[in-house]
Amino acid sequence: MKKPISVIGLAIIVAAACAVPHTFAASRAAKSVAALDTDHDGTVDLNEAKAAASSLFDRLDRDHDGTLDARELRGHLSAKELAAADGDNDGTLTKDEYLATIEKRFNALNKDNDGTLDAKELGSWSGRSFQRLMR
Repeated sequence: MKKPISVIGLAIIVAAACAVPHTFAASRAAKSVAALDTDHDGTVDLNEAKAAASSLFDRLDRDHDGTLDARELRGHLSAKELAAADGDNDGTLTKDEYLATIEKRFNALNKDNDGTLDAKELGSWSGRSFQRLMR
């Protein structure tokens, strides 16, 4: 006859299962900070975020028309997010509209209002969504 798992044993298993994704997300966020942190101060400021986003914009603009459409933004912005960021409602984002979206999301993530994002802020669900706009 099998012994039932003790409550303590079950609690240890559940705690370990919950810790692995959290640890993975924290590690990924720390790597993102390192990749975006050009001044090596351990955080990402708005200028660093905009520089990374500007570079991504240029890579995504495959037809070199100065705008990104839904096809070019696939995997970075959903159709709903594109519509919200599209100030002139033309179905595309200019670099200015894209960078305005970066600034808006940066400010929303910067909960402590210190002008920078750290690994904890970038590791949140919103932070991971924000990172898709720069990579």
